[in-house]
Amino acid sequence: YLKGTPLSIGKGIIRRSGKDICLVGYGSAVNECLGAADRLSEAGFSATVMDARFCKPLDAVLIKQLAVEHPIIVTVEEGSVGGFGSVVLSFLALEGLLDGNLKVRPMTLPDQFIEQGAYSDQLVKAGLTSSHIAGTCLKLLGKPKEAMIMLQES
Repeated sequence: YLKGTPLSIGKGIIRRSGKDICLVGYGSAVNECLGAADRLSEAGFSATVMDARFCKPLDAVLIKQLAVEHPIIVTVEEGSVGGFGSVVLSFLALEGLLDGNLKVRPMTLPDQFIEQGAYSDQLVKAGLTSSHIAGTCLKLLGKPKEAMIMLQES
């Protein structure tokens, strides 16, 4: 006999609330987003972390709400260009949400071969650690020096 609550198809959830930036994680990248939110908090910024859960159907209502409430959105995935981040960018563009001051950056796997090895080492090589995510956010927040320091920690 199985117990539990089934996932609502196409519905993301908020894992952490903030106001300065929104991190939208897909899959295991959500864990790195939560770590990045901690690092950003130490730097004096608050981050919302959305666990998208689904690429399709996209939780359009929640994405739109977050785009209106935050000046910056960073999508993070362990996929290549053309994946989840592209779906979000396309949605935002079609809704006209990129016509104003919203800054959006997708973080994906680089278009290069990554040697097999420990998961943590692969994240470093891919530039998808919590430090890399926080560094990207700090650049967008106008803090390039702090971003460089953050990236040196990875």
